[in-house]
Amino acid sequence: MMGWSIGYDDNWNRDIGYGVPAYCDHPGCKAEIDRGLGYVCGGEPFGGEHGCGLFVCGAHQHANSKCFQLCLHCADRRRKKLTPSPDHPEWIQHQLTDASWAPWREQNPELVAKMRASLDASSAQGDKP
Repeated sequence: MMGWSIGYDDNWNRDIGYGVPAYCDHPGCKAEIDRGLGYVCGGEPFGGEHGCGLFVCGAHQHANSKCFQLCLHCADRRRKKLTPSPDHPEWIQHQLTDASWAPWREQNPELVAKMRASLDASSAQGDKP
């Protein structure tokens, strides 16, 4: 049985799923959401055929007449495409400390070092990285 708690998006190179705390991907938005289907542009995994697959809070979603949710940028095709927000510090901390991620940490020491540096930077900044 497959679940949507945690997965990986090869297009955006990041973890996704309702178990992944995140920031809204809309520029400048600091809303805390998750990377589950309720927030994904396109309303389907990886954005489906209509969306970009990024994750936005309710304030930055647009539901169209065809009943799928889009980020405001995809709803208005004239806007510049979004870029993903950095990982949420809570998610980074989980990956760096939870026992279930130990094998992954051992296999990815360079990524772990980058994540630690990112976490240190966000702690020093006291804000959304």
